Amino acid sequence: MKNDNCIFCKLANGDIPTNSIYEDDMFNVILDNGPANLGHALILPKEHAANIFEIDEETLGKAMILAKKVAKQLKDKLECDGVNLVQNNGAAAGQTVEHFHLHVIPRYNNDGQTIGWKPTEPEDDKLRDICRQLKF
Repeated sequence: MKNDNCIFCKLANGDIPTNSIYEDDMFNVILDNGPANLGHALILPKEHAANIFEIDEETLGKAMILAKKVAKQLKDKLECDGVNLVQNNGAAAGQTVEHFHLHVIPRYNNDGQTIGWKPTEPEDDKLRDICRQLKF
């Protein structure tokens, strides 16, 4: 269901004008207004889900299939050297709008952008403990 108070619901459903590069009954893919690089696209489901924990699995799966198509379009048309798929959940992870969305970012050698983390060096026993906790 659409959330009338959600800016991304409004963007996804055409209530606010966008630079849309693709639209179907489930998604609107728009260009980010503050792109990491030109062509940086946002895959926005038209139905509201705040994050990966709330989105239904069918929509999530279709979003990833669409992300592959968008990535291919970026590679073919913009001749980028690579593509990042970025999806944040919660403020601690960098999510600024509580509507599930997937960034598809064209990347170029030496483009000056960084998307990553500082690697840690946990002890082997810590990794084994975490592995035991997370097994399902």
